[in-house]
Amino acid sequence: MPRRHDPERRQRIIDAAIRVVGEKGLAGLSHRSVAAEADVPLGSTTYHFATLDELMIAALRQANEGFAKAVAAHGGLTDTRLDLPAELAGLLGEWLAGERTGVELEYELYLAALRRPALRPVAAEWAEDLATLLAGHVDPLTARALVALMDGICLQVLLTDAPYDEEYAREALTRLIPAAPGPAAASGLPATPGSPATPGSPATPGSPGSPPGRRPRPGAGRR
Repeated sequence: MPRRHDPERRQRIIDAAIRVVGEKGLAGLSHRSVAAEADVPLGSTTYHFATLDELMIAALRQANEGFAKAVAAHGGLTDTRLDLPAELAGLLGEWLAGERTGVELEYELYLAALRRPALRPVAAEWAEDLATLLAGHVDPLTARALVALMDGICLQVLLTDAPYDEEYAREALTRLIPAAPGPAAASGLPATPGSPATPGSPATPGSPGSPPGRRPRPGAGRR
């Protein structure tokens, strides 16, 4: 008897794998458990995914789409005039406010890469794709730092079950973005005494950002 054509079977298997991980964790993921969840023969899962790593890669890649969809819904961060820290903090809030099971699942698959090297390139895709989008607003090093901070904030929220603090996230992200140089820095002239230090210039002793404990000596500057 010829095999029934089922073009959606591979996708159903991936969807089933995601549900299994969501309900039972990674420990409950196997070809057999996925076949039962997808209501397909066991041979179908091994036909489409010869190893469990292949199945996990497909599931992780699909799970990674959650945040990407939120970014796309906001225009893909293409507007260079947007308030980047506020936009990113808002995106994290929308993502974390959605179905928590889906976010937890994404991180469970993401962290599985610690033990499964085959998953590491896929786990890195989220960070690489977001850093590429941010490169239109900040330099590449700052883009990577922003992604790392967002990743850390999400992980803390998930692990502590604490409510997401959007204002905290916005402030923290703001601190990573270099301030635009002032008029003096743009003209190449040194900053006038008493004015805020420009980025890259030594901080005035006793001013915010100067090394702790270094205060002007009494009488310093007197003749």
